[in-house]
Amino acid sequence: MSRVDFPVPDPNTVPDGSRELLSNVEAKFGFTPNLTRILAQSPQALEGYLTLSQLFGNTSLEPVEREVVILAVSYANACDYCMAAHSTGARMGGVPDEIVDALREGRPLSDSKLETLRSFTESVVRNRGWPSDDDVRSFLEAGFTKPQVFEVLLGVTMKTLSNYTNHIADTPVDEPFSGERWEPSTTAHAGA
Repeated sequence: MSRVDFPVPDPNTVPDGSRELLSNVEAKFGFTPNLTRILAQSPQALEGYLTLSQLFGNTSLEPVEREVVILAVSYANACDYCMAAHSTGARMGGVPDEIVDALREGRPLSDSKLETLRSFTESVVRNRGWPSDDDVRSFLEAGFTKPQVFEVLLGVTMKTLSNYTNHIADTPVDEPFSGERWEPSTTAHAGA
């Protein structure tokens, strides 16, 4: 299939409205990830992604729960870039290897509450925002709250923006994430 070429721009060539945002990203991470450089072609898209990321990071979900959401969305959407980037970040953030490995392989998690979160998140993605009533009930019965339903939706929205960006732009995986390269399995998502 022929793809439109979306080269990763040099941070000095992006629109003025994106330069300060990229500078902030570099200050935070020590480098400027290719995803943010791709998004920087539209200052509004970059700002939207960074704002959603910050808001999701401030939710009541625990850090490991946020990583479960992020990796579950990226797995369901078969996003090789985000799986590599967030597997790296999750491990650096102290998420146990067994959890990261299971998420990368699409396997159920041994922790029942985290598995319910993974399953609920996957249902939201695969059913385009129409999880079953049973999925919502199971989520709440596992100890999550009604506001956390919407916090998961925030995470799904943020990751869908980046996953779809990476699909369209075929964003190359950054060197710091290369140790976690990932390829979707034939069952990773419907329609793959």
